[in-house]
Amino acid sequence: MSNKLKKSMILGVTGCIGAYKAADLCSKLTQYGYDVHVVMTANALKLVGELTFQTLSRNRVVSSLWNTTEWEPQHIALADKCRLLLIVPCTANMIAKLTWGIADDALSTLALAHTGTTMIAPAMNPRMWQHPAVQENISVLKRRNVQIIEPGTGTVACGDYGTGRLEEATVILNKVNDFMKNN
Repeated sequence: MSNKLKKSMILGVTGCIGAYKAADLCSKLTQYGYDVHVVMTANALKLVGELTFQTLSRNRVVSSLWNTTEWEPQHIALADKCRLLLIVPCTANMIAKLTWGIADDALSTLALAHTGTTMIAPAMNPRMWQHPAVQENISVLKRRNVQIIEPGTGTVACGDYGTGRLEEATVILNKVNDFMKNN
């Protein structure tokens, strides 16, 4: 495995208020020497700008299957060049897409093409996190060896208190460093 591949990863960003924390994580990953390729959903773009991630990652951001100037499909090319797909934050919607193989945007399509390790950091309202459908989907993903960075407990954006907060960037960074060092 080439050294570049060992240090390359995809950072998927979904439409959750925790997307701003993904920008901090992106910055930290880049500072650690990782080659970070960001793929954002349309809803993530409503919360944090593409230019933010392009600047922090030093790579072009993918946000659509349709705005490519290259001949190769971006989702396949990125899936081939990165051994880790890290989705932060990972919404209930993206968890369902990963579970059921729904590929209707750049990130979910890339996830189906990716054959390396997938690691997700869920973030949502505590009631959503506890919903049986979400918990069942998480169980399925765990059986498929998707690494789950459990959400934290605290007050979420809507003011509710409970488990569902996006884990802090430093905790996620430590899990990524452990994975990259040991795999």
